[in-house]
Order: sequence, then structure tokens, then C-alpha cells
Amino acid sequence: MKILYAPHLIVPSLSDEERARILDAAGPGATLVEAKEPVRQGAEIVDADVLFGRVPADIFALNRRLRYYHSIGAGVDAVLSPELIQGDIILASEKGEVGIHLAEHAFALLLGLTRGIHTALRDPDYRHRQAIRQQQRELFEQTMGIVGFGATGREVARRALAFGMRVLAIDIEDVPPEPGVEAIWKPDRLHDLLALSDVVVIGLPLTKATRHLFTRDLFRRMRPTAILINVTRGAIVYTDDLVAALNDGLLWGAGLDVTDPEPLPAGHPLLTHPRVIVTPHTAGGSPRRAGRAIATFCENLKRLRAGQPLLAVIDKDKGY
Repeated sequence: MKILYAPHLIVPSLSDEERARILDAAGPGATLVEAKEPVRQGAEIVDADVLFGRVPADIFALNRRLRYYHSIGAGVDAVLSPELIQGDIILASEKGEVGIHLAEHAFALLLGLTRGIHTALRDPDYRHRQAIRQQQRELFEQTMGIVGFGATGREVARRALAFGMRVLAIDIEDVPPEPGVEAIWKPDRLHDLLALSDVVVIGLPLTKATRHLFTRDLFRRMRPTAILINVTRGAIVYTDDLVAALNDGLLWGAGLDVTDPEPLPAGHPLLTHPRVIVTPHTAGGSPRRAGRAIATFCENLKRLRAGQPLLAVIDKDKGY
């Protein structure tokens, strides 16, 4: 078995111990080739059996016997080429593994807004004390609506419950219940969820169905005091409509780790809006993330050899 490792921001390198674990999981005779540059990736993918990392679509198209593609990253919208979707190659990712740090970042954005920390950081002057205190709010007994109730949505819900919040959720799939979550509705009740929520957290993958899901129509369904939090994919929110909704009072504020476009151009109104926090797509950072990705990859190599179902497999037609 030949494994092609394409280093990525999330797993930028492998230690000797990690290389040994991967080769042990792959079995006798396995080889592991690292290729950082596109030219080398294109040459090595031709006869690779397994790909660990992420490569551009034109390089992926050069493969001849690839069986298993483990994409580093939870979202796979960037790698889902027609060739990959239509072929028989198994695609897996960090699906289900990034919820902890995304949820913590979502609450960092939320608390920054509800406690006025964003205002204090921009201009830490004592004269802002009264204005900040007048804008502060508690999360206790407020309603959080979570749109997309996969692993990230569940981790967000657990933290919201710890703050004493009421939690509602929406998911297109028949997902299992979560202790303490009042209801998990289907998308046909999205308008109900928005109307009831003081905080709306997006936990969706980016697919054809979710691209620009949040436009003026949905912002009109939200409470004028509501806060929108997005830590998954920027293109789920139509940025121009979000700016207009904030200015028109359709919602109070937004915490965004992802935007569309990304990065926002210099001088964009969201970067200086008094009720918005933008972080530069940093919610995915965690010192534990690479270890989790490698552990899942090793387990899947063992399962591949044994003919068993793999973990974190992507439904390529659905896009998640």
C-alpha cells in the first residue's frame, strides 16, 4: 500500500512516531511518501493507494488506483470535484472531530459580544464603562437556536445548557436526541426557530443547499435583539444582506469566524461595525486537532485492510 501524505495547515508535518504508527496501521510493505509541492504531488498520486491531506482537483484527477482519500479538514466542499463524487474512492474527513474547538470559539465570539468585550478591546478607555454596561446581557434563560445539529452543533448545545440556556435545534437528518435540548426540528420549522431564538448559531456544512441560506428573508424572521454566530463556512451567509440587516435593525449583532469573501477586503463595514466581531478563520485551531486526525486515519487504515466500514465517511452526494 502506497500512502501519499500532502501536508496541510492542520497537519503540517509528521513526527517519526506518527509515521511509524501510520505505517504499522497500513500493514506490511506499506510506504509513506510526503509531497508538499504540487509538481511532486502530481507525480506521486498516480500510483498511490491512499491520500492523506488535501490536493487540488487537477492533481487529484491524475490518480490511477486511489482507494481512500482522507481529507484533512471537516468540510469537504473544497475537494468535491465531479471526478471524486462520481468515482468509487472512499472519502473521509475530520467529520465529527472539530466540534469541541469550534464550539469554544463560538462561545468566545458570543461572550465577547454579550459582555461588551469587543468594545473594550477596540478602545480600552474608562469612559466606555457606562455604555458597555448598558449593552451587556446575560445568557442565562435565553434561547439558543442551533442550525445544523451534527457534532459541532451538539458541542455548542452542551455549552449553552451549562450557561442555563434553552436550546432548540434544526437538522435535515434524523439525528438522535441530546439531553437537555428541548427540540430538534426539521428544516421546515426554521422560521419558528429563528423567531424564538435570542442567539442563532450556524453549525452547517457548505453544500448547494446551504450556500447563501442566510439572506434578508431569514434575517427578517429573527428577533431584532438576536445575535448570529457563524464558525463553519462563510458562504452560508450572504454578506451584503447581513450588513444591511444589522444596519436596519433586523438583528442586533454577529460573531463571525468565517466570511464571504474570505478574507474581507480592507475597509469592509463588518470589520469596524460596533456590534460585530470578526476573527480570521481561527476557530479551527487546537493543539489536539492533528492528533485526532492522525488517530482516525490510522484506525481507518486498519479497517481498510480488514474490509470493515471506515470512520468519518463523507456522503459525496450530500456533501457531508
